[in-house]
Amino acid sequence: MNYFNLVSSFKPSRVTLIGWISFQLGLFFLASSAFIAALFFVIALILSSYKRFRVLFKDQWNYSFLLISLLMLIGSFAAYSGSLAWLGLANWIPFFFCYWAFQPYLVTTQARKHSGLVLLFGAVPVVFTGLGQMWFGLHGPWEIFNGLIIWFSEAEGQKIGRLSGLFNHANIAGSWLALVWPFALATVLQTSLNFSKRTIAFLWLLSISIALILTNSRNAWGGLFLSVPLVLGLGTWHWLIPLLLIILLPVALAVFPFIPLEIQVLSRRIVPEGLWLRLSDIQFAAQRPVEATRLFQWKEAIALFVAKPWFGYGAAAFSILYPLRRGIWHGHAHNLPLELLVAHGLPVATLLVTTVLLLLLLSFRTCFYIQIAQRDNVFDRAWWAAAFTIVFFHATDMPMFDSRINLIGWILLAGLRCSILTKYSRHLLMFD
Repeated sequence: MNYFNLVSSFKPSRVTLIGWISFQLGLFFLASSAFIAALFFVIALILSSYKRFRVLFKDQWNYSFLLISLLMLIGSFAAYSGSLAWLGLANWIPFFFCYWAFQPYLVTTQARKHSGLVLLFGAVPVVFTGLGQMWFGLHGPWEIFNGLIIWFSEAEGQKIGRLSGLFNHANIAGSWLALVWPFALATVLQTSLNFSKRTIAFLWLLSISIALILTNSRNAWGGLFLSVPLVLGLGTWHWLIPLLLIILLPVALAVFPFIPLEIQVLSRRIVPEGLWLRLSDIQFAAQRPVEATRLFQWKEAIALFVAKPWFGYGAAAFSILYPLRRGIWHGHAHNLPLELLVAHGLPVATLLVTTVLLLLLLSFRTCFYIQIAQRDNVFDRAWWAAAFTIVFFHATDMPMFDSRINLIGWILLAGLRCSILTKYSRHLLMFD
């Protein structure tokens, strides 16, 4: 069986072959070229939504996103941030549409598994440009088509000790690697693999792990740590979680400021210096004004929300108001719920956060408890772990402002929605 036939064999029955292949190619190119990926995704979107709008209202989960879109539009008319408020809607409303329109490509377990593997293969340029940057001093930027495709791979990455690869920031690279890492672990855990294939899969898992660690991103480290028990499954939690907590105990003792000095000094002899320095942020604390810290930004975001709670100040308002109030620029609040409160107000923030959390909660039962006959659900667990990871990142950062991270986040949420539909055997109704 050639690769074309193999890809076709995973295609859900209600989508066209051209749409399915376009969706897979979009996933493959997403990390390395948002432009090329967009070309394929547009084809997939047109083919999946054509003559399907009549079923939009059959799925009650779409109601919240339609209401959120309406409230965002209303709030933009009188937004403090002016035209930026309208431009900022591009970070939301088109991706709500993608969430709905991509669901037919993710409706089956096998389709989600194949999509996860394609994302994993698509990470090859990220890993190799990143390791080349850190180990061999390779750097760009490399660009073609007048900047439509750019691989940054900045020389500064090696100097400051943070891998960014083809992305323009180490935190974005760390976010991407943390999203594909659960699929790498799931590949290794497949019971059907022979020794040689499992060895190759393990080496790729190891390469991603090394690259992820070298990003020096605390969020990425946390995502890797959280993914392990999620992908391994509930049956391992009785021994795995205590083991992980024991491993983490010296790190916690080395980092937390209220630990007695004698214990902290001892812990810091055990834990690698680079790890506890990064987690405690000691190397940057003396150079950074208090206005540049997360806690101060969150405090300011809360104050802005209290002053205008219902429709907010408009998208990108934080980047305008924060310099005016504190004399230092920051593009966002480093916390998605707070960013939503400032930009769009309480109703939008409540609806969006609640909807996403409910998707995670209800799909958890499907991915971790519901056992379908003759099927190993390790890739469903990996899919859930990847979705949870991106939600976890947005508690302390905003990687969604990179369009590739934003889009893959909504694709992961679309897959979770499909897993819930599959549980209740109602997916055909939603895609007719």
